Amino acid sequence: MHLPSKKTWRAFASFLVLAGLVACSAAPKVGRSHDDGVVTSNILRADYAGTSACAACHPSIHDEFMASPMHRMTRHAEGDAVKAPFDGESFHFKDDVVTMDVHDGRRYMRIDAKGAPSRLFRITKVIGGHYREDFVGKQVASDAADAATIPDPEGERVMPVSFLLFAPAWRYKGYSVMVRERAHFADGMPWRQTCIFCHNTAPRLTSLYDDLLPTAEKYQGSVSERFLPASRLWHYEPTDPDRLARAVSHEVAQLGKGEVKGELATVLGVAIRETRRHFDESNLLELGIGCETCHNGSKEHVEDPTLHPSFAIESDLIAVRTPSGRVPTRAESINRTCARCHTVLFSEYPYTWEGGLRADSPGGTHINSGEARDFILGSCADKMACTTCHDPHAGSKRERLDELGTVAGNPVCTSCHGQYADRDALARHTHHDPGGEGSACLSCHMPKKNMGLAYRLTRYHRIGSPTDRARVEGDRPLECALCHADKTVGSLVGTMEKWWNKRFDRSKLLKLYGRMEANPLVATIAYGKPHEEATAASVLGDRGGPAALPLIVPALANPYPLVRYFARHALEQASGHPVPIDVEQDPKSVNAAAATWLAAQKQ
Repeated sequence: MHLPSKKTWRAFASFLVLAGLVACSAAPKVGRSHDDGVVTSNILRADYAGTSACAACHPSIHDEFMASPMHRMTRHAEGDAVKAPFDGESFHFKDDVVTMDVHDGRRYMRIDAKGAPSRLFRITKVIGGHYREDFVGKQVASDAADAATIPDPEGERVMPVSFLLFAPAWRYKGYSVMVRERAHFADGMPWRQTCIFCHNTAPRLTSLYDDLLPTAEKYQGSVSERFLPASRLWHYEPTDPDRLARAVSHEVAQLGKGEVKGELATVLGVAIRETRRHFDESNLLELGIGCETCHNGSKEHVEDPTLHPSFAIESDLIAVRTPSGRVPTRAESINRTCARCHTVLFSEYPYTWEGGLRADSPGGTHINSGEARDFILGSCADKMACTTCHDPHAGSKRERLDELGTVAGNPVCTSCHGQYADRDALARHTHHDPGGEGSACLSCHMPKKNMGLAYRLTRYHRIGSPTDRARVEGDRPLECALCHADKTVGSLVGTMEKWWNKRFDRSKLLKLYGRMEANPLVATIAYGKPHEEATAASVLGDRGGPAALPLIVPALANPYPLVRYFARHALEQASGHPVPIDVEQDPKSVNAAAATWLAAQKQ
């Protein structure tokens, strides 16, 4: 007996759906043509197969990925999943104390905050593991195995301290971003409302609600679109509003709230509200980052390997278009996939690069984890993908990334910009030695000016030029000063004008630096915005040597503690040994300690 193929059965099932002969009470089915060799639906919960399904056909990639920091982004805090020492050590923050301990293999944090009763949390999850580990816990009555959990309507809480693997040391978690000085620990945020979507695997549809309903309030599934200018905003258009409403309603039902009736806008509003309130670990497809976090739902591919997964949204419920109305390129779809998480502009810090304000015309982010969003803001993102340089499976090797920052990495750029592949043409373009640092494409077009996770600068991913007017007249320090730390504002600007036939507004430069004879790094520490100050201090630390110590010290008193960490690390780089200054003290105390330390260096 000859049985119909899977493709035949799927086509017949699609016909029944379209004919209205299949009941609609189950999860909605979708059906597009397979003619393009790509899965037809990859955004619904039913479209996902799970990472384990990938192992049989892709064993080496699967094994590398399972061991990578990407996959292990969130994991249960059991056994060797945690590197941080839970050995009875106490971390003191002003008048508050957190003690990390372990009992019968279970990890705990006891929080003793001034003016509040002691609270004990059993650690349930660990987040991260490349540069630091963050922790999630449930409050419990005691450290006994059968201790009762203290009810919390918000569920598990993010703990107030992180462990820095590169230090190694404990640090107040709140100071991992640009927040001002705090007097006490802030209450831990609910894990399910903050970390859950970026650090785990959820159906793609659950992060599209506010893209489909632009007037909606934001929720934990909101991604990069809200931080992009109109010229970069994609349009998400419902192509079958009734069926899409049923699909969203089915997802709401997964939260235990029953399905929702009504038009699409009504259902989306309910979905956003219920997701914010109730989406938790039980609603995830996988804890941690799975293959389908990036490749989207791939169940059809598992069932029929001739149908390939897609980074783009594949569905007959939603059409996605760029601002010009075209279908996104493969590179653009990959970049938007990365930007679902690598789009950081959080905290209340108001400034961006290009002299922008996040509230109105945001430029590029100043801090780690915004790289994909920044890349989208540049001019290469329609042809070049994040994966051109980064390996999301095994993790990018430091040696490979460092090589890309030299002239050996230039072929990545000259594959499109072939006019600069020749050494003589490159020298004419850069006015630098074609074999040196000044002729590496990334040195100028992706400069190291952003605040990385290990108190070192990392590359700014909005591809542009150090001669861009917005950068020269809106940002400190001048990007040429990142290499030429000994030059003045006037000499750098004059050289740029001469070599590249530019002209810059001297009045704007005087507002930034005070005088044209100023060193742009020193003037940035004196007059710059906090993120600019961190950049300038770091460059002086790497390039200035012992003579730079008194120039860096003022940055230790910045009202943003994260800048102080960068300044302290810069002092360590310039002096060549540790700097024992507690930068979590108030600025007055930090200043006093810095003065004593600096005096000792002169002896």
